[in-house]
Amino acid sequence: MKTPYKNIYNVLKLNRFIVLAVVLCALLSSTFSVWMVFNTNQKALNSAFAINTDGSIIPLKLVTQKENFRVEALAHLDLFHNYFYNIDASNYERNLEKALWLGNSSVDNLYRQKKADGVYNRLLQYSLVQKVLSIDSKISESNGTYSFTTTTIFEINRGSIIDTYELVSTGNLIMVDRNFPNNPHGLLITNYFENTLKKLNDDS
Repeated sequence: MKTPYKNIYNVLKLNRFIVLAVVLCALLSSTFSVWMVFNTNQKALNSAFAINTDGSIIPLKLVTQKENFRVEALAHLDLFHNYFYNIDASNYERNLEKALWLGNSSVDNLYRQKKADGVYNRLLQYSLVQKVLSIDSKISESNGTYSFTTTTIFEINRGSIIDTYELVSTGNLIMVDRNFPNNPHGLLITNYFENTLKKLNDDS
C-alpha cells in the first residue's frame, strides 16, 4: 500500500509558521539584548568604582563625581585669581609663576600683554599693593564643557589713595593630570578673558 502524499498546502503552511516563529523569537531575543546592553551602559555611566583599603569595591555615583568636580573647580578658580591678582612688588613674580601653571596659553598671553603694557613695572615703580578682597565664581556645564564666570573684587593701595575695582572674567575648565604642588586640582583654565573692569569707589 502506497503512503499518500501530504497536501502541499499544509506543508507550506507549516513551514511558514515555523519561519515566522523563528523570526519572531529572533526579534524578541535581539530586542532583549539591546535593552540589556543599554541598561548596563546607563548603570556604568552613572557609577564609578574605587578600591577601598581592605580591597573591597566602592561604588561612586556620577552625582557625587560632579559635586566633587564643582568643589575642586571652585578651589582651582579661587587659587588662580588669588595668584594672578593678589600681587605686590615683593611677590608678583612668584605669584604669577604659580598662576601660569593653572591656565593654558590664554592666561600666558594675558600676562604677556599686561607686562608689555607696563602693569608690573608700575607695580615696582610706585610700590603698589594689589589685594584681592573677594572671589565669586559661577560654574556651568553644557554638553560636557565646563565654563565659568568669576567676579573678583580687589583694591589697589597707592599709599594715600586706595581704589577698589570689580573684575568679571570668563573661561573654560578642562581636566588634566594633577601636578602637586603646581596644579593640585588637576584642572586647567582655557579661553581666559577679562570681560569688564570697573572702579567701585569713583565717588571717593
